[in-house]
Amino acid sequence: MIKFDNVTKTYNKVTALKDLSLQIHKGEFISIVGQSGAGKSTLIRLIIGEERPDSGRILIDDIDVAKIRRADIPYLRRKIGVVFQDIKLLPNRTAFENVAYALEVSGDTADTIKKEVPKILEMVGLADKANSFPSEMSGGERQRVAIARALAHNPVLLLADEPTGNLDSINAWDIIQLLMKINKAGTTVILATHAKDLVNSVKKRVVTVEKGQIVYDQEKGKYVL
Repeated sequence: MIKFDNVTKTYNKVTALKDLSLQIHKGEFISIVGQSGAGKSTLIRLIIGEERPDSGRILIDDIDVAKIRRADIPYLRRKIGVVFQDIKLLPNRTAFENVAYALEVSGDTADTIKKEVPKILEMVGLADKANSFPSEMSGGERQRVAIARALAHNPVLLLADEPTGNLDSINAWDIIQLLMKINKAGTTVILATHAKDLVNSVKKRVVTVEKGQIVYDQEKGKYVL
């Protein structure tokens, strides 16, 4: 589904990724781990087309992301849901309205939004929080809204960049379980994280990045540094 082919990316002469090659298959749950600055977030930004590689290719379903026109990037992103540590919910909109907004901007009808948003909130366990504002919810609940918003377009791929970084251990594990549930339903999930205990509990594929290169790639792996 995703292929990094000898990808190099630098920022101001600092190498973020160096000749990195990686294949991610449809339906996988993969944890990308490594210390700060290892290159995890760069991987995420390259997949969504926010950054372009200096050399090498990034293929998503055989489409070279680096060659996609800037104007076509939004169409690519409709296939990809993204959740960040910085949740970025709209503070003056309810949970329902935050999820609905993702559908509004892509031109979905009011009838579709009214029908689909409750289903999405139900999936992430927030049916009873539809009319709550972010300030009225816990950190874990706000992150669930962010995940619900990322699922609005029924993406084939969900990218989660440090989604548990601001949460306590109980809420963090709840979010990981939700991501595993989403993966079990057929969505490919890529989790970039520092959370060693969570990664070890998942028991899925683990790719360890160090200084922009893959140093470990383990099926049912553990956080190794």
